[in-house]
Amino acid sequence: MVRILEITAGLQKHFINTLRVSIFIVMIWIGGLKAFQYEADGIVPFVANSPFMSFFYKHANDIVTTSEAKEIQAYKMYKNPEGKTVKQNIEWHKQNGTYSFSYGLGTVICTIGILVLLGIWFPKIGLAGAVLTFGMSLVTLSFLITTPEVYVPNLAGDFPTPNYGFPYLSGSGRLVLKDIIMLAGSLLIMSDSANRILKENRLFL
Repeated sequence: MVRILEITAGLQKHFINTLRVSIFIVMIWIGGLKAFQYEADGIVPFVANSPFMSFFYKHANDIVTTSEAKEIQAYKMYKNPEGKTVKQNIEWHKQNGTYSFSYGLGTVICTIGILVLLGIWFPKIGLAGAVLTFGMSLVTLSFLITTPEVYVPNLAGDFPTPNYGFPYLSGSGRLVLKDIIMLAGSLLIMSDSANRILKENRLFL
C-alpha cells in the first residue's frame, strides 16, 4: 500500500500535465464549436445579460412586445433550438452580431487552450494560459448571477412548478457551474508554472 502511495505521489507532475491536456481539449473543442451556428445561438442568453460582454451585441438591450402584450428581451423572440434553423431568426442574429462575436470568442478560447498546453514545455507561456483560464472561468461563473436561463423557469402547466428559480439549476446552469472545476484547475496549473519559473531562475543565478 505504501508503495502505491509513493508511486502516486511521484506522478504528480504527470497528473498536472494531464490537467493541462484536459483543459486544452475542452478549450479547443468548445472554442471550435463557436464557429457553428447552433453554438453561437446557444450562448446568446449568457452574452446578452452579461455586463462584461453584452456590448458586443447590437440588440442586447432591445425590448419587444409579444402577441400576449408581454415585454421581453428581443433575443428571446429569435431563439433557434439546437438542431433547428429558422431563417428569420438567423437573419436577426446576423444583424445582432451574434455570429461574428462567436467567431472571435472561439478564437480566444482556442488560443487560451493552446497556451495552457504549451505550458508542459514552456512554463511562462503556461502561466499566461492559466491566468487567462482563471479569468475566463470567473466570467463564465458570473452567468450564475446575470443569466435568468441558468435556473428552472416557472412555466407552470397542469399544476404549479414545484421547483424553480435559485438554487434549481437548469441544463445551462449545470454546465456553467462545472466551470468552478476549470477555475480550480487553472489555479493548480498557475502554481505549478510559477514554481517551475522560480526553479529555472535559480539555475541561472
